[in-house]
Amino acid sequence: MKGLKRTLLALGVAGLPAAAMADIVMLEDSAMGNITGQAGVSIELETKINMDRFIYTDEGSLTISDISIGGAERTDFFGFNGLGGPDSNDLLDNIRIDIDVLADGDAAINIRPQFFNAIDFRVTSGAWELWGQGGQNTALMDNLFIEGVLGRGSIHIDTDTDVMRLRSAFAIEVMDFDVPFAAVGIRGLSLTGADYDQTFPSVLDLFAEVDLYIYNGQRADGGSSLAIDMPSFAADIGMQEVIVGQASIGQIFIDDLAITNTQMRVYGH
Repeated sequence: MKGLKRTLLALGVAGLPAAAMADIVMLEDSAMGNITGQAGVSIELETKINMDRFIYTDEGSLTISDISIGGAERTDFFGFNGLGGPDSNDLLDNIRIDIDVLADGDAAINIRPQFFNAIDFRVTSGAWELWGQGGQNTALMDNLFIEGVLGRGSIHIDTDTDVMRLRSAFAIEVMDFDVPFAAVGIRGLSLTGADYDQTFPSVLDLFAEVDLYIYNGQRADGGSSLAIDMPSFAADIGMQEVIVGQASIGQIFIDDLAITNTQMRVYGH
């Protein structure tokens, strides 16, 4: 039946006598999935994204130049060989996306590696600049470089509450960037789960967990807004080198950072 066109099937059923129709029992969606093979959609993905410039304009503008999102071209992360997948390339790959619409109407999207490892990524950009209408500008950030791994991600849209829950587990091994207007540079920033122990490293403790609830929420004056709630976020953050005024001032390590009960309301003004 998988290859039978639904239009032809419907015409055939419509032509049956009433006595025969009485014996036909409607199937649930899950049962239909077993027959037609349409129990959900899976997407295997590999890609690379490049943008010359992103521009946000209010009265002045914010521009981000030379944006690139892809693979890290290596598979070893945090001393674990092969953690970044079986292949070393510049593609954002080893990704499988499973999409299902559940019986109650909820949407369930699961993002995971195709193999038993993590998804490696690299994000880079050039200058982040503020521009005035007269051509004056300020360089906020430059030379952004991030390499890390994504353990998993999921999106659940609840039809009863109209809330989207976004969950992700990730770790950053190296992040570099400059803040030109403040004469500050960061080299070798790393971010892991709060329980990750560098003396006794375990990949099970490596990832920092992000859990967001996104919905149409009320702001302080009673109007509507994009609401983003984050019940908790915990991580360890290290910086191998902090540069101020072209000279290093040393290293920084933040142990067991905990951000809790965070609520944001985003809207235009």
